[in-house]
Amino acid sequence: MHVPDGWTPGGPLIARSLKTEYAVQPLGTDVPRPRLSWVATAPGYGATQTAYQIVVASTPELLSPETADIWDSGRVASAQTFGIEYDGPTTARTRYHWSVRLWDGLDRSGEWSAPEWFETGLLDEGFAGAGWIGGTTDSAPLLRRGFTIDGTVRRARLYASGLGYADLRLNGNAVSDAVLDPGFTAYDRTVLYVTHDVTELLQSGDNVVGAELGRGFFGLNSPNVWRWHQAPWTAEPRLIARLVIEYHDGRTTEVVTDESWRITGGPTLSDSLYTGETYDARRALPGWDAPGFDDSSWSAATVVEAPKGQVKAQEHEPIRVTDTVDPVDVTEVRPGVWIADFGRTVAGWTRLTVTASAGTTISLTHGETVADGNVVAENGHVDGDRIQRDEYIAAGNGVETWEPRFSYKGFRYVQLEGASAEVQMRVVHSDVRTVTQFASAQAPYEQFDHAMRRTILGNLHGIPTDTPFFEKNGWTGDAQVGGPTMLAMLDLARFFTKWLGDIRDSQADSGQLPVIVPSSGWGFTDLSPATEWPTVYPFLLREMHRWYGDERILREHWESLTRYLAWELDRVEDGLSVSVLGDWLPPGYGNGPAPEDRRLTGTAYLYRAVIAAAEIGDLIGQSNDYRKAAADLKDGLNRAFLDREAGRYRSADDPDYRQTSNAVPLAFGLVPDDLVDRVAANLAADVEARGFHLNTGCLGVGVLLPVLTAHGYDDVATNVALQRTFPSWGYWFDLGADTMWEKWEDDSRSRNHYFQGTVVQWIYENVAGLRIVGDGCERIVIRPDARSEVPSASIRTETVRGRVAVAWKKRSRVFTLDIQIPIGTTAEVHVPSTAASEVTAVPASLAGEATYQDGYTIFTVPAGQWSFTGRSA
Repeated sequence: MHVPDGWTPGGPLIARSLKTEYAVQPLGTDVPRPRLSWVATAPGYGATQTAYQIVVASTPELLSPETADIWDSGRVASAQTFGIEYDGPTTARTRYHWSVRLWDGLDRSGEWSAPEWFETGLLDEGFAGAGWIGGTTDSAPLLRRGFTIDGTVRRARLYASGLGYADLRLNGNAVSDAVLDPGFTAYDRTVLYVTHDVTELLQSGDNVVGAELGRGFFGLNSPNVWRWHQAPWTAEPRLIARLVIEYHDGRTTEVVTDESWRITGGPTLSDSLYTGETYDARRALPGWDAPGFDDSSWSAATVVEAPKGQVKAQEHEPIRVTDTVDPVDVTEVRPGVWIADFGRTVAGWTRLTVTASAGTTISLTHGETVADGNVVAENGHVDGDRIQRDEYIAAGNGVETWEPRFSYKGFRYVQLEGASAEVQMRVVHSDVRTVTQFASAQAPYEQFDHAMRRTILGNLHGIPTDTPFFEKNGWTGDAQVGGPTMLAMLDLARFFTKWLGDIRDSQADSGQLPVIVPSSGWGFTDLSPATEWPTVYPFLLREMHRWYGDERILREHWESLTRYLAWELDRVEDGLSVSVLGDWLPPGYGNGPAPEDRRLTGTAYLYRAVIAAAEIGDLIGQSNDYRKAAADLKDGLNRAFLDREAGRYRSADDPDYRQTSNAVPLAFGLVPDDLVDRVAANLAADVEARGFHLNTGCLGVGVLLPVLTAHGYDDVATNVALQRTFPSWGYWFDLGADTMWEKWEDDSRSRNHYFQGTVVQWIYENVAGLRIVGDGCERIVIRPDARSEVPSASIRTETVRGRVAVAWKKRSRVFTLDIQIPIGTTAEVHVPSTAASEVTAVPASLAGEATYQDGYTIFTVPAGQWSFTGRSA
């Protein structure tokens, strides 16, 4: 919108936070028309962007309309600040510098932004003459190739994919700080390669490029129930690499993987994501990855079969070591056995420092709990007794330091045997950016926020996993219920773009999706059909548009999405969707759902899915009949499960009143209008009758408190949130939890499991009061309507349009609310009050007219920093 008469905006717009494909300075993108974005900034109130101009050049010095030698968009009349496709030429392995300037509502142009850049990857050029290489070794293979530099290097890039994982080396140095790289995919559909800038690692004269390869999920050989050891792609580790060296004199030379490389077995005797690693330091080969090493005893590498998947650039964040933690306690529980407690539950591994005689085996067993003087490391899904145990065999040459490279563990405790040693926790996960900070005078809410953040990060390893200890699988239902909280907490634009591609890759010819993604083939008939799980596909696509305004991803997935929903709708009977999983792990049912008719939640989640698909179709101009399908599902569910006389949903199999069975229909808009109040009242009454306890599993826990709050029972919701006895979050934390657990009971199998921790979504949206409505945060609602027992709360989040901040406090009857709204966002602000006349806004002259409804004075405001003061009951 333009600036209204009488408004006083500040200076001209400046573009900041420039990104390409959601990334700052992406190195090696294979997107042929990458999308550019920025955050428009200006002081004052009501500023708007009305036009932009982008210039792209081969050097930063040429970034002006007069000198840009690659592309000039010209002035484009548009308020758009993201998703803008670069429309110039693209060449493989090329860096493009760009800048943008903006016009505001008064037609004033701002300064050009600071330059940014993006660099293309291999694009259609591919790996040229490089082949996949490997060979037969008795341990994790080491590969090396010597070459010579005979001039001044201008630029050098290493493009490489090592499956399952590659620890890439150049002249004795790691080429990056990424670990467990490249990302896990369905390798028969997609294989990721990574681009590394290795210019500074090269030296004049002799050089060596090398790699140690780990199995990952590509060559996993630990038998397990998900059949990862028998996946369609399962094979021995292999590598493809292309090192491109550009000299200042204009020459270009390349080193590619072929038979000229040398190979041998290294000191990593075994590696498994489930069982751990064994490393024999006596077999270490110092200097193997540097010039001057004699590899004459090594064998020639063999050109091996390429994986079937399309090789493309890795666009999402790498996994990194993000923290190093010393133990808070180390106890010798019996002679020669120590247990280290790190005081936090994470995903990662242990770094070991030890002095021991040659051949001494030091074992490190990782677990989340301790029982009977031992760290608990059991996994009934994986064959054998060895679980999450690393073994280090000492070389006997003084102080030795080691950490694994090809497996991560879920743990808080480490059991050390074999020799006394120093240990440190290495925290490992996808290095996604935290975008939201929450604070409150109600300490448990902050505790829940911190715990959920730790839990989610511990389950991000290129895919969203269910538990870093037991499964490491991408359970779709977990992301279904956790997605809104995850997107509110972290920048997951690149991460979820990648995983949505994994979902598409996992689709069967019939259109069916498995319950875990990626999948070895397991999850199509095992624990399936489970409607509430793969319906994450349309829901998450819709969420990507809500948070990031991403239309391209909707278009790219439309065909796969419609095939999936055709499969789901084809098996609907009598308006109901059959599902075998249901509301997983409610209190008292530690092995699955309660004995209830799971068609209720299955049909409800399918209803939400087809509504999401209908909205996606509207956004991208694709006609569809999904709203009709949704109406049929709604009728079927209400016909089968709604007891109109009692005002509740139930099935013949229910052991008692099921909160999920009633909260989900309320949350998804399935309840007939004339019964909404009664169903909500009965839900609140049941919660209160249970002493303000929930009886929900993972499907209901995230909607229970928002539904209660939306229908005027915020005090009931608050009592549930602050409950300290079983079942509750407080119960966990009084038992010493620092993360969210899988089960409500104290014997929870997994203690790093986010799907029961979605109370944090309610804390963000209802306690702090910030709700993202849609279209890439174009519309937001600020309504703190769960204020019982909370004197203050604040939230700050970096959205695709810029910072949104909300801070409120109440003293006696006085309520103050301060907010910050970025350019391009309109906020509907609900200020608690007894009447509209009781609320003042600063600046009052710009806030416009307010309305009053149900205890809130409502303003609609554009960009700026606003303050509101009111008197509430």
